[in-house]
Amino acid sequence: MMRLLSLLAAVLLSGCAGLGGREELSPAARDCADWYRAIDAEIDAGEVRDAQDTRVPGFPYLRTSRLLASFRGEAAASERILQALADRMRALDLEARRHEIANLAPERLAAPPGASAEHAKNVALRRTQDCGRLLQEFDLAVPERRAALLERATVPDDYSAMSRIVGLYAFTKMLFSQGVRRYQDGVRAAFARELAPPPGGWVVRFAPPAPLDMDRALVAAMLARAAEDPLGIPQPSRRELHALLAAYAPSFEIEVTGDHDRFGELRLLRGAATPMVDATAAAVYANLAWTRYRGRVLLQLVYTLWFAERPSDGSMDILAGKLDGVTWRVTLDPEGEPLLYDAMHPCGCFHMFFPTPRAEPIPAPAEEVEWAFVPQRLPVIAPGERPLVRIAARTHYVERVSVVKGADSLARYQLLPYDELRSLGDPSGGRRSLFGPDGLIAETERAERFLFWPMGIASAGAMRQWGRHATAFVGRSHFDDADLVERRFKLAIPERVR
Repeated sequence: MMRLLSLLAAVLLSGCAGLGGREELSPAARDCADWYRAIDAEIDAGEVRDAQDTRVPGFPYLRTSRLLASFRGEAAASERILQALADRMRALDLEARRHEIANLAPERLAAPPGASAEHAKNVALRRTQDCGRLLQEFDLAVPERRAALLERATVPDDYSAMSRIVGLYAFTKMLFSQGVRRYQDGVRAAFARELAPPPGGWVVRFAPPAPLDMDRALVAAMLARAAEDPLGIPQPSRRELHALLAAYAPSFEIEVTGDHDRFGELRLLRGAATPMVDATAAAVYANLAWTRYRGRVLLQLVYTLWFAERPSDGSMDILAGKLDGVTWRVTLDPEGEPLLYDAMHPCGCFHMFFPTPRAEPIPAPAEEVEWAFVPQRLPVIAPGERPLVRIAARTHYVERVSVVKGADSLARYQLLPYDELRSLGDPSGGRRSLFGPDGLIAETERAERFLFWPMGIASAGAMRQWGRHATAFVGRSHFDDADLVERRFKLAIPERVR
């Protein structure tokens, strides 16, 4: 029944472009509307929908993110910004469809006789690209459609209002607040303890790939080019991105007591819903992100490592389960200087901040909400230095951050694109995403979901896709909120050159 409803929704939402009926479309635009309706039906029937970015209802060639949704006000007042915003949203949709089409079973795409499945998928992607461009031009030419586009280009939060109502959130949040404070007190105590190898285990340090020669002046010049973009979003080239990720990547110091503490590359197994972690190939998955601060867009670099599991410490361990990980993020100022670091687990849990002297925390609002937990401050990170992130055995909690210089370990990890996880090679010869259409990784649910559901987060504790990380049980917060940093920190950054 849910699949039928999804197919019906796809047909209703993508049957035409924008608000208008089919009679208002040109013949070419009608063909494109039909194309999107058909490909969406196949994507939903094949259960390969990518959940990273949010589809814009009635505009099947657009998807948006929390960052892009934050530009709707400016776009309503500026033709140049509206065009740039639509271009960005169309690019998000095309990227998502590239993965969705790659993950489709070959029989779901029509192909000329004798054509390969790969050829059919390339044709489908080209058709999608051409149709998206045509429908965008059509919709932006009509004032009513432009207004509808901006009205609908929002990202719903990852909280269920119904769960909070049924779970009496107004009252139960007080109990959860006490639990959050106890957890934070425990973390502060752990950060105050002297570090030592875990009982029966050892500590292994991993450094990132040898960084390319990239001084801060070069980074500043690269970021300055963002001024050429109407939205001011820094967008490094592929080569620049590789250099940036290597230059700012952290080292990791891992406490090891068993295979559950070895991180690595994710590989799909035949007949298995969750992947294996190949610890013989130490790998960290990296992606770009952005945050807005007083009208400027700051570049963020994100690094995620994966462990095979969080092992149980007993029969009542509600946090144990398949797959675990740590996500580490650095926010750069326009000159390429690190301002702020933060970390979470890929469930959106255990979010904490590590500000430098140029990021001053703003007190939490009067109401009782999870805000900006700062267990440790960091010094200024100079060129050639990098954070060293200590990760605990079994729980994989971050338990200390220090600063190291140069090549601090012979053991190195490789950097892989996070987007690879949206379409992994399957042993059967096909491809599939690590994430389901709901943004969750199958079979990674935790028993904590049975206790935490009144807080409104679906399957609390399960591993999930970028863009789907609710990070607060009390209050509402997402790891990719465009104003996450601005609301919680006062940053000392250079004035904008006008």
